[in-house]
Amino acid sequence: MRPPLETLIETYRQNLYVAAFNVCKNAQDAEDVVQETFLQYWSQKKEFETEQHVRAWLFRVAINRAKNVNNSFFRRSSIPLEDYMDQLVFPSEESAELFEAVMKLPVKYRVVIHLFYYEDYSVQEIADILKLSQSNVKVRLSRGRAALRNTLKEAWNDDADRKSTRLNSSHT
Repeated sequence: MRPPLETLIETYRQNLYVAAFNVCKNAQDAEDVVQETFLQYWSQKKEFETEQHVRAWLFRVAINRAKNVNNSFFRRSSIPLEDYMDQLVFPSEESAELFEAVMKLPVKYRVVIHLFYYEDYSVQEIADILKLSQSNVKVRLSRGRAALRNTLKEAWNDDADRKSTRLNSSHT
C-alpha cells in the first residue's frame, strides 16, 4: 500500500507540524521537518501494510527529524516561545494556558502527551512510534500529566489570589 503523496500532505500536514513544533518549539524548523518528512516518503518508495502504518511512520520520521533539529549546531535562529505565542490563536484563554504549559514540559513528556491526547494514539502505538516500552510511555504520560497538573494548579491559584486581592482592595 502506498497512498499518493498529495493525499498524505492534505491529511497529515497540520498534525505533523504540531508534533514537530512540540519537539523543536520553532515554527520555521517545524515546517522544514514536515517538508523533509514528506520528501523522505516520496523518495523512499517504501510499501506500507495499512493506513495506520503510514501514519505511524510519518510521525516517527517527523519526531526524529525534529529531535535532530534540536541537536543541530546551527540552531541559533529560533524564536523564543513567548514571542511565538503572540502569533497563535486559541479558542479560549484556558486553551492558551494549556498549550503554554505543555510546551514548557521536557520534550520526552511533551511528545507522548501530544501523541496521546491530540493524535489519539494508544500507549502501544506511541511505544512503537518512539521505540520505547509501553511501561516507559505510561511513566512519561503519568509524569507529564503530573507536571501539567502542578503547573496549571499554580497558575490557577495565582490567578485566584490576584482576583481575591483585587476584591479585598476594592472593599476598603
